[in-house]
Amino acid sequence: MTARIPPVLRPEHPLARPLAGLVSEFGLDHVGSLDGVELTGVTLRSTEVEPGDLYVGINGANSHGAEYAVDARERGAVALLTDPAGAELAAGSGLPIVIVDSPRAALGDVSAWVYQTNDHPPLLLGVTGTNGKTSTSYLLEGILRQLGLVTGLSSTAERHIGDLTVVSRLTTPEASEMHALLARMRESEVRAVAVEVSAQALSRNRVDGIVFDVVAFTNLSHDHLDDYATMDEYFEAKLAFFTPERGKRGVVSLDTSWGQRVVEGSRIPVTTISATAGIEAEWMIEILDEQAAFTEFRLTGPEGRSLVTRVPLIGWHMAANAGLAIVMLVEAGFELEAIGQAIHDGIDAYLPGRTERVSGDTGPSVYVDFGHSPDAFLNTLGAVRKFTTGRVIMVFGADGDRDATKRHEMARIASEYSDILVITDHHPRFEDAASIRATLVEGAALAEHQAELHEVSPPEAAIRAAVAIATDGDSILWAGPGHQDYRDIRGVRTPYSARAEARAALLEAGWV
Repeated sequence: MTARIPPVLRPEHPLARPLAGLVSEFGLDHVGSLDGVELTGVTLRSTEVEPGDLYVGINGANSHGAEYAVDARERGAVALLTDPAGAELAAGSGLPIVIVDSPRAALGDVSAWVYQTNDHPPLLLGVTGTNGKTSTSYLLEGILRQLGLVTGLSSTAERHIGDLTVVSRLTTPEASEMHALLARMRESEVRAVAVEVSAQALSRNRVDGIVFDVVAFTNLSHDHLDDYATMDEYFEAKLAFFTPERGKRGVVSLDTSWGQRVVEGSRIPVTTISATAGIEAEWMIEILDEQAAFTEFRLTGPEGRSLVTRVPLIGWHMAANAGLAIVMLVEAGFELEAIGQAIHDGIDAYLPGRTERVSGDTGPSVYVDFGHSPDAFLNTLGAVRKFTTGRVIMVFGADGDRDATKRHEMARIASEYSDILVITDHHPRFEDAASIRATLVEGAALAEHQAELHEVSPPEAAIRAAVAIATDGDSILWAGPGHQDYRDIRGVRTPYSARAEARAALLEAGWV
C-alpha cells in the first residue's frame, strides 16, 4: 500500500533549528544530550524520515511509534519526541528523547516551531462541513488566482503550490505534513491558501498550530458515524473550528439547520449565507440561470451590495459553494467590487471528480462524482436530472470499513431519484464486497418509487453495463470514486480510474 501513497511536500531549503531551543521554549523534559542537535523536519512515519528529522513516536492502534526509533535513527532522524511509555521503549535507540504527555497534541505547535510557519504566514482560509468542502476550496483558489495571487490548496483531491500539483493522502494532512506544506508554500511565495478541514482533522489535532484568517461551514448531514457516536458528537467536532484558537472570523451557511447551531455556538464573529428561499441570512444567493455547462447566480449582501457570476458546474449547491467562497474573501478583506470585476465572466476553476462530465457531445452524458453521502446523492441527482432528456442511470458502491449506518439511506435515495440503478463495489477494504452490495440492495428496496435495479461486480463491468443500457439523451452518474486513482482492496491500493473506465466504456460502445 505504501508504494502508491503520494509524497509529502516539504520545504526544499529548510532552516535548521536547535533542539535545545525547542526544549527550552516549550519547557519540555528530555533524556540525552541536546548539544549540537539541529532539526530540519518533523515526521510521524519512520519510513519517511529524512536526515535532520525529529521523529515523533505516537502510540497507535497496533504498535507504539517509538518501537521504530532505531529505524528512524538509521534513516537520519536526530531526535525522538514521544510520551513516557515511548521513552522507555526507545531508551536504547541512541537518540536524544524529548518527552511530552501527548505527542499528537504537541505535534502542531512543535511542527510550527520547526518550520517557522507562524512567521509571516499567508492568508489562510479553511472550510469544513459534510459536503462541499472540496468544491468550495477549489473555487476559493480559482477566484484568488483571478484576483492575481499566487495560491496554495490542500484538499481531499490534491495539494497545490502555485502550479505544482500532487495527489492527496488524507482530506487534511497530519500536522507535521501540514506545516511542512505551508513552509514549502512560503518558499514558492504563495500568498493565500485554501484548506479543506475535516471533522477528523479537528478531533485529531491535524490543524493544530494554525490560526485561519477565515473559517467556513458548508453543511452537516449523515456521515462519519463510524468515527463519531452521534450526529451531535460529529457536529461538536465541526464546531471546534469556530474558536479563537482555530480562526479569526467565520462564514456559516444556513442551508441546513446545523448552520444556525454553529452561529449560536461560535466563539468568533461570523456572518451568514443561504441559497434557500425563506431563510434570513446576511448574504443571499439567487439562481439566475442553469445550463449543462454552468450555473449563474446573484450574490447579495448587506446594504444591497451584489455581484452576478457563474460557476462552471451544475446544481444550486455548487452556486452555494461559490457564494460561500466569495463571502469568505470579503471577510478576509477583499472588496466585493474587485471580486466582481475579476469573476465577471465566471469563476475559472476545475474541480476534479466533482460532477465531472467525462463524455463527448453525442451519446449519453456520463458524470463522475466523489459524493458518498445521502445528501450528496440527493443534490447531485437533482442537478443531473435537470439536464437529462432521457433516463437517469446511477452507478455506485459503498466504502468498506467506514460508516455502515448510511448505506441504506444512500441506496434508498439512489433508487428513489434515478430511473435505473447499478449497484457495484467501491473500496471494499477488509469487508466482503458481496455483503456490502447486499446491504445496498436492501436499502434500494426501501424507496417509495424504486428504480430498475442491477447488481454488477466489479465496477469495471458495472460502468459497461450502465453504458450498454444507456441511449442518446440519458445521463449516467457514477458516484463515489470521483478523482481517485485507486481502489482499496484488502489494504492494497490497486491502480484504478473511474474517469478512464467510463471513457473506455463509451468508446467500446461506439460513442465518441
